[in-house]
Amino acid sequence: MKKMNCTNCTIKSKPVTEKMLISLTLAIITILTTVLNSAVILAICTTKKLHQPANYLICSLAVTDFLVAILVMPLSITYIVMDTWTLGYVICEIWLSVDMTCCTCSILHLCVIALDRYWAITDAIEYARKRTVKRAGIMILTVWTISVFISIPPLFWRNHHNINIPSKCIIQHDHLIYTIYSTCGAFYIPLTLILILYYRIYHAAKNLYQKRGSSRHLSNRSNDSQNSFAHCKLTQTFCVSEFSTSDPTTEFEKMNASVRTPPYDNDIDIFGDRQQQISSSRERKAARILGLILGAFILSWLPFFIKELVVGIQLCTVSPEVADFLTWLGYVNSLVNPLLYTSFNDDFKLAFKKLIRCKEHS
Repeated sequence: MKKMNCTNCTIKSKPVTEKMLISLTLAIITILTTVLNSAVILAICTTKKLHQPANYLICSLAVTDFLVAILVMPLSITYIVMDTWTLGYVICEIWLSVDMTCCTCSILHLCVIALDRYWAITDAIEYARKRTVKRAGIMILTVWTISVFISIPPLFWRNHHNINIPSKCIIQHDHLIYTIYSTCGAFYIPLTLILILYYRIYHAAKNLYQKRGSSRHLSNRSNDSQNSFAHCKLTQTFCVSEFSTSDPTTEFEKMNASVRTPPYDNDIDIFGDRQQQISSSRERKAARILGLILGAFILSWLPFFIKELVVGIQLCTVSPEVADFLTWLGYVNSLVNPLLYTSFNDDFKLAFKKLIRCKEHS
């Protein structure tokens, strides 16, 4: 999302060495983003075990971040290094629109993924019946529709008075209402929702952990246990270790399963102590994963959107260098996403190893 208020900026040529360093760094980021998101897409498309609604959301996120890498980042590198826009008005309009749409869509994908995981952990049995490919498709379509509606309005006013000035390709902050509308819709509202959802997910896990202490009282409920286990497998809440999912909330779901499934009476004490240690370890691991997801998202995009709001309400201005840095800090989230949403999952790891072996043998 390249937004700058540069009406009074003077263009300063960068030294050749600086330009080379900047272009090399940004090119590496672009290539890594392209490769990692391509790997996620290929892994999901070619691995039958990953053909699950939750993973389709991950795949759509990877597609969105892949589009950022191939359609947005290269032109941004060219613009930054050359210090001027040389591709004309039409390409500028297309680039800015694609930039805003894809970056917004990437952020909103994180929101619907959090929502999907919240429903999966807090209403596992019922939501498993609703967690279908069709529902995932509707969520993806909704995300893209919202993103388009957030990015379209500037097409009706931006740069029409600057058509004869091809050296600039920026979005002017001259519409305060739109600035507030776009920043809230693209970031602040999704951020608030994500924080609430992951807090509730973690709170649900804490409750399950507390129920651990009362699990020994369930030892005589074998029928309930069998029913719970059957429902658990049906709804993909992964009661047994051979199941795997891309969700960090798997750790919470396993903890949920261990509460439901009691041990035999003669092994209660040993089982209880061991399971308590396992549950505690899973809770800490899941908390770390959620912390990484939230931390990466906030660190990547919060500085950019603070700058957008501050500049939009004309509290201050920022230099082109600062604006470019904050923009690329946001782009880096498209590099981090495929790492965070797949690297903790065994099925994805196996799929990536198969892809690597296929390339080695080809």
